[in-house]
Amino acid sequence: MLPERNSSIRHALERLLVAIIATAATTGLAALSPMPFAQAAPATATVATTAPTGLTEQDVTFSSGDLTLHGTVIAPADTSDTRRPGMVMVHGSGRVSREGYREEAESFARSGIVTLIYDKRPKQSKSDVDFTLLADDALAGLRALRANAGVDPARTGLWGVSEGGWVAPLAASKSPDVAFVVTVGAPGVSPERQQSWNLANRLAAAGVSGSLVDTVSRTTLGLLVGAGLFPESGYDPAPVLERINRPVLGLWGDLDRVIPGAESMRTFQEAFDRAGNSHYTLRAVPGADHTMRRSPDGYQKSDEISPAYLEQVASWVDGLAAGPPAASAGAPSQQERQSTPVEPGSPRVQVAAFVVLLSAFAAYGLSAPAQRLRGRRGVPPVRRPARWLATTGLLSVAGLLGYLGYLASSGAKNLGPVVLGRPVPWLVLQFLALGVVAATVATAVVSWRARSDLSGVHRVRLGLLVAGGVVFVPWALHWGLLLP
Repeated sequence: MLPERNSSIRHALERLLVAIIATAATTGLAALSPMPFAQAAPATATVATTAPTGLTEQDVTFSSGDLTLHGTVIAPADTSDTRRPGMVMVHGSGRVSREGYREEAESFARSGIVTLIYDKRPKQSKSDVDFTLLADDALAGLRALRANAGVDPARTGLWGVSEGGWVAPLAASKSPDVAFVVTVGAPGVSPERQQSWNLANRLAAAGVSGSLVDTVSRTTLGLLVGAGLFPESGYDPAPVLERINRPVLGLWGDLDRVIPGAESMRTFQEAFDRAGNSHYTLRAVPGADHTMRRSPDGYQKSDEISPAYLEQVASWVDGLAAGPPAASAGAPSQQERQSTPVEPGSPRVQVAAFVVLLSAFAAYGLSAPAQRLRGRRGVPPVRRPARWLATTGLLSVAGLLGYLGYLASSGAKNLGPVVLGRPVPWLVLQFLALGVVAATVATAVVSWRARSDLSGVHRVRLGLLVAGGVVFVPWALHWGLLLP
């Protein structure tokens, strides 16, 4: 029974540590091979009505596996019998409803594209992401839209933004019914690599430089990956892109700071070229951010959708009636830094270090009252640096975990004042870490000199405390506390 109990405690500590220092994560690993579809119930629809926009709207209900999804078909308001191209809009990350895409859907409908927007499937938590399920939802929406009387099934495809740039190609690779794919801000790298690049950009935009950037964007993220808590980590979009033999329009905002646009465009082009798909169009949209909103720098947000983006999608989809386009790739978007792989961390090693450090630093203070009751007060020259070491050590360890937890809850957005390229809390933690190193040296030296005056109990207490200070050094280096 004892080994099982210890194992349970260890696993609980691992989960606790990773939960405390978790950074915002939105995507992870899924099965990439095609899967058979479950038989779904037929889609149901209400009577189409004319909306105040002058377009027609029709609410639809369709099934994806055991889940019922709700959407709206937005179409041009005309009475002709002409069947038009159709497009299903696939969501980005987060809890997104159909209303988040209404403005774009209405613009596409005015251009003659019958568009389906739908509510994204609910999820239990931020880490509850499954690209395969989301791709199945998109295909269920595609089947519902193809059944619409005003839609040409042979010209009905998928549109995906951000996370949808992983999902829409995956869906297209699983079904020949997808006539075309449009991606907006689609990542050409794995989810954890994209998130690392995004976090580094966000910190740099806030004026942060130095070790905190790596701590947040690589070390912490790597621990999540190693613990299996970063959803869809390791997902490689290239093999999926190689399985698509339909026309693809890939668009990236020239000022995209969320995904590495130039690298992603290159991934798309190289994958299509390897697979022999010669019907792609890849473009960067000037003055647009990740979601094709106009922005002066990619960081300042606005609600204005880039007209150039809307026009490119509409004209490209309309042009498919004349035949698939020839392969074409424009100049890539701006990208100031390259993305880099994220190495998985070891939760067990971090839990072990955490337990050792807390035990070493806390034990000294917790045992002090008992020693005083017994009349065994430590030698004064040793007592002072030892107390400093125990105090600064506890503050450093607890402070790091608390600060990373705060960054997780705020999505690394609320950093506070930045001084010398460091947020003030991080600067304080670095000063504390230096204090731990100095106190470790002082405690070790003074204890050695006063060893003849120390009792056996005091030697054990000080030895454990100094050992904690020694372990603290590589731990603090790993987390960037002792790096510039």
